[in-house]
Amino acid sequence: MKTFRRLLTFLSPYRKGVAVSFLLAAAAMGATVAIPWLTGAAIDATREGDKSHLIWLAVAVAAAGLLRLAFSVGRRLVSGTVSLGVEYDLRQRLYAHLQSLELGFFDRQQTGQLMSRVTVDLQSVRFFLGYGLIFIGQAVFTILLAGIAMFLLRPELAAIALLPVPFVVIVAFRFGRRARPAQQEVQQRVAELTAAAEENVSGVRVVKAFAREERQLGRFAHQVGRVFDQSMVATRLQAFYAPFLGFLPNLGLAAILFVGGREVIDGSLTVGEFTAFYAYLLMLIGPMRMLGYMLGSAQRATASGARIFQLLDRAPAMAIPDDAPPLPAGDGRVELRGVSLTFEGAHHPALREIDLDVPAGTTVAIVGATGSGKTALVSLLPRLYDATEGAVLIDGADVRAVDPRALRNEVAVVTDDPFLFSATVHDNIAYARPDATREEVELAARRARADGFVRELPEGYDTLIGERGLTLSGGQRQRIAIARALLANPRILVLDDATSSVDASTEQEIKQALREVMAGRTTFVIAHRLSTIALADEIVVLDHGEIVAQGDHESLLDDSELYREIAQKGLPDQVFLTRAKEEVA
Repeated sequence: MKTFRRLLTFLSPYRKGVAVSFLLAAAAMGATVAIPWLTGAAIDATREGDKSHLIWLAVAVAAAGLLRLAFSVGRRLVSGTVSLGVEYDLRQRLYAHLQSLELGFFDRQQTGQLMSRVTVDLQSVRFFLGYGLIFIGQAVFTILLAGIAMFLLRPELAAIALLPVPFVVIVAFRFGRRARPAQQEVQQRVAELTAAAEENVSGVRVVKAFAREERQLGRFAHQVGRVFDQSMVATRLQAFYAPFLGFLPNLGLAAILFVGGREVIDGSLTVGEFTAFYAYLLMLIGPMRMLGYMLGSAQRATASGARIFQLLDRAPAMAIPDDAPPLPAGDGRVELRGVSLTFEGAHHPALREIDLDVPAGTTVAIVGATGSGKTALVSLLPRLYDATEGAVLIDGADVRAVDPRALRNEVAVVTDDPFLFSATVHDNIAYARPDATREEVELAARRARADGFVRELPEGYDTLIGERGLTLSGGQRQRIAIARALLANPRILVLDDATSSVDASTEQEIKQALREVMAGRTTFVIAHRLSTIALADEIVVLDHGEIVAQGDHESLLDDSELYREIAQKGLPDQVFLTRAKEEVA
């Protein structure tokens, strides 16, 4: 019930629209209820031969039908507007909340699960709030107005006709109590199915490369089967309760046919009155059946609402002060003081008591084995994660105390697997600075050695890149990502194995460009190629999240066994041979 009440809060901005919808629904039902009464009177007028009265009654029936049409059209327009408004607000709120959550949240979530909540679950909530409530209200209005009309005609017959209503309420309550958990499980399994479909589409290259289509089909079929099985549980409940809700009013109908028919035969009830009464009773059957379906819709909406609120109630773990100032002016000095980092759910820290002071304008290479904490360290600079202990300072300011948007405008990151949007080359590069001119975009591309291949594309900078940039090679994507970072003109540049997908010749071209870009700019380079590490002024060696050595290439070769091992795997043999000869000489 708590979830249901929270769902109703989304209607607050549309209170007037909801009120108008209910008023129009009530008016339409009032016109509907008037028609059987007028019809019964017309039948009696026909039996009495009153032609003038019959004409007026026929006109009144037509007028009531037109009024019902007008009110129904108005109600649908207003409720449709409310429904779309609720959907718009929900989408905006959900997306804004997702944007406010820290990166660690997305590390632990399946994309398909999140997509299911903002699509399937949202649609269930939107339909019920926009239409379901009105349908329920309309059904209630119909039952009330038809009941009043029947009591005005014959109170004793009305009591007999409405006798099944309490049983309808009891059955509907039982249905709701059993359907809610069943529907909630259906929504969860649909989310798992969506996640499996999204993963399969995203990984289609791997699937094709290893010819695992049949295996993926089997896994997907398993998920489909789970959805089918749980949907059948919900369907069986619906299949039993919904017809039962429609059956109960028929008991009243049978009683009225028997009792009312006897009164007509005895002459105590006119044929017109009996016809009107019979029409009212038929009018009750549809709304009672509608209540059954709408209660099912309410259960689906409540189950979906619970999943949506589970997401909305997830508070951002990364605290941002309301009055956070921008990053103070400076040249990019970086300090890490006693920094440790443990990812949520991890058993071991990714970083342990890191102390590092990087003067402004320095290029630092971070090396180490896979899993040693290199990417974790540089991820702290733009505050993609918060240090578990210690502090990260840029130009004297703790990154947790400044506006993260201003901070990230000053720290540009290029990863080994850059993400490109399904947009033009120009738009992907200009993503860092949407107000950049075409000349600035092209200059950044030239500095990243991307201009040459871009101009060879079908429409040059206006060529549309496929989803995730898969229409480009890995090296081309990396160069566009480097251009994007250069266009941002950041105070600090982070290159996380940013040239891993380019050939040796292109790598040398990019390095020449990077030498120009890195001059006077604080740069962190993560690389496995020593040719890239050679760009650094200082090298930091990480092992199991700790700094085990620090210095320049030559000193580390002499003092660090781990660095020597890394270097031996990264340098050609002849380089070591030359160095050995020089040492002998």
